[in-house]
Amino acid sequence: MKFLSLITVLLLLTHLSLFAQTPLITDIAARKTTSLNGAWQYIIDPYGTGYYDYRYQERSQNDRDAYWNTDEQVNKTERKEYRFTDKYTLQVPGDWNSQAEKFLYYEGIVWYKRSFDFTKSNAANKVYLYFGAVNFDADVYFNGKKLGKHKGGFTAFNFEVPDSYLKPTGNYLVVKVDNTRHKDEVPTVNTDWWNYGGITRDVQLVEVPAAFIQDYSLHIKKGASLKTTKNIPVEGWVQLNDWQTTKEVTVEIPELKIKKAFPVTGDKVAVQFNLPAVQLWSPQTPKLYNIVINTGADKIEDKIGFRTIEVVGRQVLLNGKPLFMRGICTHEEIPQLGRRAYSKQDALQLLGWAKELGCNMVRLAHYPHNENMTRTADSLGILVWSEIPVYWTIDFSSGEVFDKARTQLTEMITRDHNRASIIIWSVGNETPVNPLRLVFMRNLIGAARSLDSTRLVSAALEVNYQPGVNKIDDPLGEYVDIVSFNEYLGWYAGLPDKCRTANWEFAYNKPFFISETGAETLGGFHGDSLTRWSEEYQEWYYREQVAMFKRMPDNFAGLSPWILCDFRSPRRNNQTFQEGWNNKGLIDQQGRKKKAFFVLKEYYDERSRTSNP
Repeated sequence: MKFLSLITVLLLLTHLSLFAQTPLITDIAARKTTSLNGAWQYIIDPYGTGYYDYRYQERSQNDRDAYWNTDEQVNKTERKEYRFTDKYTLQVPGDWNSQAEKFLYYEGIVWYKRSFDFTKSNAANKVYLYFGAVNFDADVYFNGKKLGKHKGGFTAFNFEVPDSYLKPTGNYLVVKVDNTRHKDEVPTVNTDWWNYGGITRDVQLVEVPAAFIQDYSLHIKKGASLKTTKNIPVEGWVQLNDWQTTKEVTVEIPELKIKKAFPVTGDKVAVQFNLPAVQLWSPQTPKLYNIVINTGADKIEDKIGFRTIEVVGRQVLLNGKPLFMRGICTHEEIPQLGRRAYSKQDALQLLGWAKELGCNMVRLAHYPHNENMTRTADSLGILVWSEIPVYWTIDFSSGEVFDKARTQLTEMITRDHNRASIIIWSVGNETPVNPLRLVFMRNLIGAARSLDSTRLVSAALEVNYQPGVNKIDDPLGEYVDIVSFNEYLGWYAGLPDKCRTANWEFAYNKPFFISETGAETLGGFHGDSLTRWSEEYQEWYYREQVAMFKRMPDNFAGLSPWILCDFRSPRRNNQTFQEGWNNKGLIDQQGRKKKAFFVLKEYYDERSRTSNP
């Protein structure tokens, strides 16, 4: 019996090692890629028939009834109970919910299939299959062979495609996508946004040399003096997948006439030099420099900015100067189309609206957004708070759940650690105060800092409302760099005039940030200011909030009200004013600005004239 148990464990470990995903390749835009975007065939499979047999056991790899194998008949007598056809297609990238009415509320399995031809440009090159994101579970099969499995709906992943799997013609890629919610996942079953399923971001074949540059990091050295913009020390590293065949790495910034060579003694090459002169990245001057990293066998290029972010006493400092964040929260959603945002055009729409509002910052809620958002923020000069979906009440007692959260945190930071716009990594939102949660969240904060010590770490906390005083005393506040909290005085607590008598008590002598505040209104519905759901009520709410902001103490570092645009949510079931939408947006479902938009804009315009940046 013990022998059988040992065999079972060994088989499980072998299974996991075969299907473990490979380390993430970054800077995909700089690589040789083949897009697999476009129309994919699909099969809806609510019972998991293509994955499980009638005993509900996972089918063997060569099972002819497994949907990852060819759907072509060997001969006309063969029984085939599934088939992919062009009659049923979904666009990738894209969520399935918005592409057909039958998908609107669907949660479950959908199989995707894409056929293509492919020949490597160099026989010695490696090929990787890269997904920007798949929500939520993705099982990936290439020509009937399983490449791997990924969990988590908002982070990138890739798998190496062995040469033995590739064919010049007739390749087929099958992905089992399952957006079923589970209690032991991150996020858990209970959220306040739409569970958009599907292959929601780009899919690409990435071709790289046998020895290639996996990743890199380059930033101003922490603690460097910025009294002058000359001779500023920068440091970082270059990660190689196969260092034994590489002698040196060169880092070049052509505009600054910098080209430095560094010897290779391991897979991670330390980089350190001084910038003779540099224009610092900021919202006013979002300067990006072209950077070239070369090993001889491989070369990548990227555009990055140089800046510092830190907390000193009761202030947040950007490039050594006090920062007030004029922010707004946003979901990864295009309201007029009721779908996931994914393209650069989508990013320009959402961030363009934020700029029009007078923002210098956005909070990307409540999960990592697509790379077009963070790269566009770099170019537009918009600061970013990026967050993992440790949301509300996940299972804080579970080590397995913690590992899932840490994995998503790692994937978020790995993809975006060279984006100058990102200044805050957030480890969660509105999590309940208790000892297990404190340990869980504190360990996530530690993990974030070990991955990236150059940015701030925070989490959106809740207010401890007490008679006569609103306390910010969550024990997690001791461990974050900036104390952030969500408050809804005048929506969930009383009327907006409650702001006039609000007293705030802070347990921590740190800068604080209001990470959410807002009121709901149906765009185009009007009444007096006391009429809930009217634009006038939301307008009143923001006027009272703004007056309260002006009375806040000097460690008030900014805010990101909830939210830029109305967004879909199955929790919102007022059949008159919601109908499956959370309507706290300053822009409505048709893309029209509500009256409150202009109240907040007026405040931000005033702040921009009196504070930096």
